[in-house]
Amino acid sequence: MDLRKLKKLIDLVQESGVAELEVTEGEEKVRIVKHSAVPAAAHVLAAPPVLAPAPAAPAAGAAAAAPEASEAQLPPGQVVKSPMVGTFYRASSPGAKPFVELGQHVEAGDSLCIIEAMKLMNAIESECSGEIKAILVENGQPVEYGQPLFVIG
Repeated sequence: MDLRKLKKLIDLVQESGVAELEVTEGEEKVRIVKHSAVPAAAHVLAAPPVLAPAPAAPAAGAAAAAPEASEAQLPPGQVVKSPMVGTFYRASSPGAKPFVELGQHVEAGDSLCIIEAMKLMNAIESECSGEIKAILVENGQPVEYGQPLFVIG
């Protein structure tokens, strides 16, 4: 598959509501995935591509407005925000104890969670000392850049 065709496929995914595109031509196979904060139903398209409206598109706008509205209702304290887009994990592995619990005292530099981005595990550390006043994201949920994760007071 030539570079021009790949560029067109990437542009198609970016401009449409499609979250994932997979094309197979002979023995060559290309899969393009667009990550978003709201998990969308997977769309698999075969050549020639057929566009279908994504049912999750209106929900994405509603979900983006919800964190902004709830940010004003957070308990007082230092808000720890996500430094990247990825998947939020409270523990180092599925059966392990979470890094922090509600009400726990943390020191600056203590690990709070892990954010997985592109199969890399990134430890998120506290920038201040205090008590965990709120945990704002559920384990295994996708997070956006700048999204509030914790409140430390």
